[in-house]
Amino acid sequence: MLQQLLEPTPLPPSIKANRIPSGSDTYNEVLDFLYDEAEMLDNLRLGEWAELLTKDLEYNAPLRHTRSTSQFDQTYSRNVQHLHENYGSMLMRVKRITDTKSAWGEDPPSRIKRLVTNVRVYRIDDSDDLKVESYLLLTRSRFDFDYFDLIPCVRHDILRRENGALKLARREILLDQVVIGTPNLGVIL
Repeated sequence: MLQQLLEPTPLPPSIKANRIPSGSDTYNEVLDFLYDEAEMLDNLRLGEWAELLTKDLEYNAPLRHTRSTSQFDQTYSRNVQHLHENYGSMLMRVKRITDTKSAWGEDPPSRIKRLVTNVRVYRIDDSDDLKVESYLLLTRSRFDFDYFDLIPCVRHDILRRENGALKLARREILLDQVVIGTPNLGVIL
């Protein structure tokens, strides 16, 4: 029972015939959404970012394992996760950073750039939602250190149109690293 609570809703498949072509109006709207979202997060406009979330949000980052080629489909454990958030818990993360002094892991804040690329957009059968796959490279610099963290990942998003605007309904973040080299995940991926 607990295992079912921790496992996210399965993502719909990425059907090649449902892929929306690059340069189309819908594709460009999704690309603008992702770029604007990255800018909001990079510039700590977290309250504005939170307005992009649906009330039934699922936001997950499953644990990665190293597996042999024959077990590659078992690389991610979706019932053990770095992040397992919903709308309420994500709003609490935002409020903790913006409205309290208890977010010491991010005060002073990290200097972050989110580089979004390899964006593919798909229509979902029997739904008006869109499935979006993208690569994210997050660079993170802290204090006066001369090094920075790199966090590469693949993101699988479900975007839903509400009142004419795209909103984030689901995000699954598949980290490339088995052991994350950053001291904390106090930032939003």
